[in-house]
Amino acid sequence: MRKPAAHIVWDWNGTLFHDIDAVIAATNSAFAEIGLEPITLERYRELYCVPVPRFYERLMGRLPTEAEWLVMDETFHRHYAEHRLGCGLADGAELLLEGWQAAGRSQSILSMFGHDELIPLVRGMGIASWFVRVEGRTGPSGGSKSAHMVRHLAAMDGVDPGRTVVIGDAVDDAVAARDAGAHAVLYTGGSHSRSSLAAAGVPVVDSLAEAVQVAGDLAGEAAGDTAGDAAGDTAS
Repeated sequence: MRKPAAHIVWDWNGTLFHDIDAVIAATNSAFAEIGLEPITLERYRELYCVPVPRFYERLMGRLPTEAEWLVMDETFHRHYAEHRLGCGLADGAELLLEGWQAAGRSQSILSMFGHDELIPLVRGMGIASWFVRVEGRTGPSGGSKSAHMVRHLAAMDGVDPGRTVVIGDAVDDAVAARDAGAHAVLYTGGSHSRSSLAAAGVPVVDSLAEAVQVAGDLAGEAAGDTAGDAAGDTAS
């Protein structure tokens, strides 16, 4: 019986969608609402974590109150919606997506960005046809991706978690992959520093092209391919 094709689950924000500048601007707007000092990109990458209230705890020395969290969350999303209008796909992303599909493999998007906002954004960029499933968050913001990842993989016919690689920019992407029985590659172009990503114990790369190459290797090894087959998967 033919084995399932290798599959990539792409994260959206900070991975396929290069929006880190919009995130920093919106974060600082949220901070200003409760009197926090602005944060730099470097400090953000060192401290960022999920659930997001824990990120604020690292900055404030305490968890935000429920009222503070609601204000910051609403402010962040309002300002992010304005700033993301100037953002686009990460460099080379379209060629990588097209090449992965052309090689007979499948891919999907799972994001903690709101589903109703994600779908028109992906469609508007003309890339929706390259994915077998595009899924955003439907519940409250700020939580982990793990349960969503398990459901996401289970919803797709012919996708084997053992042949699946999650590509994302956050430690939570690696945790979600592990909890779903998949592999992960983490990308330094988004929300985390290289040192914080390295703590996840999965490959860390500086470009999406390298992430896709490593994904091909991981998916081949997971299926018990020979070294030659794995190399062929990567080169195709």
